[in-house]
Amino acid sequence: MSKLTLMIPVALFSLAVLSAQQSQVVPPKVTPYGDVPADAAKQVNPVKYSPDSVTRGEKWFKLDCAMCHDDNGDGKGDVAVSMKLTINDFTNPDTFKNHTDGELFYIIKNGHMPMPGEGDRLKPDQVWDIVNYLRSLSKPKAAPAPDQK
Repeated sequence: MSKLTLMIPVALFSLAVLSAQQSQVVPPKVTPYGDVPADAAKQVNPVKYSPDSVTRGEKWFKLDCAMCHDDNGDGKGDVAVSMKLTINDFTNPDTFKNHTDGELFYIIKNGHMPMPGEGDRLKPDQVWDIVNYLRSLSKPKAAPAPDQK
């Protein structure tokens, strides 16, 4: 066999492999929530975390979110229980530890799976206040001061 006869099958095989590799579609990078665009996930919370922001966020959360997420954020609100929904426990520090404020803002604003989003009902700063409130739910509460008698 000549070298040329051996080179033709090798060349054809190499072309087939290269063609197959080029036609493979690379899936887009997704965030942990899957449907949050990467640029939204990178958004930084412009509302400073403060007791006032947390209080405002709690007000909006209790008006719009507590029916499913419960007042304390444990995911056992009346609607969730009656519909047998499994909802994340926001009081668990692991729930949001790998999620950015931008992801939370996007989910609150646009919804996620069966949860409807706030849309334009709340101003952006109000949504950011809810993000701050959510972050506060898993923080250790200050211990009461001992009696000083």
